[in-house]
Amino acid sequence: MVKVLFVCMGNICRSPSAEGVFRQKVEIAGLDDKIHIDSAGTHAYHVGNPPDPRSQAAAIKRNFDLSSQRARKVQVNDFEEFDYVIAMDMSNVDNLQAICPAGLEDKIHLFLKFSDNTSVKEVPDPYYGGINGFETVLDLIEDAADGLITHLQKHHSI
Repeated sequence: MVKVLFVCMGNICRSPSAEGVFRQKVEIAGLDDKIHIDSAGTHAYHVGNPPDPRSQAAAIKRNFDLSSQRARKVQVNDFEEFDYVIAMDMSNVDNLQAICPAGLEDKIHLFLKFSDNTSVKEVPDPYYGGINGFETVLDLIEDAADGLITHLQKHHSI
């Protein structure tokens, strides 16, 4: 079982969207018994809350259901439990590196490094913008999710 944790700041926009999109793509690929998926935030602002209503609305238009998710904060033991701790942007990479136990730093990845179809390096935070930002986030996430599945299949023989 390969374990993947998606991380953004508050765990209500980008990382739950990534979790929902990736979960569905993994199921469609028939790999849901081989890949465990979760999401978390580097800050505790929204612990226990569902994803932002705008994230949910944009996702449901693409048939991704985020409604059962609840925000949680990244814990130090996540670095031991998960094989991949995937950050949405460099700010969250920095936050993760600050709490990562020594020797586990190689588990931290920037999500869009798995995309071959964009020159964008970070998934932008749509929280303070309009609905178009949430659509852009989903476009980037869908592409990177496909690349991540390909990566996992190649590197973990699943």
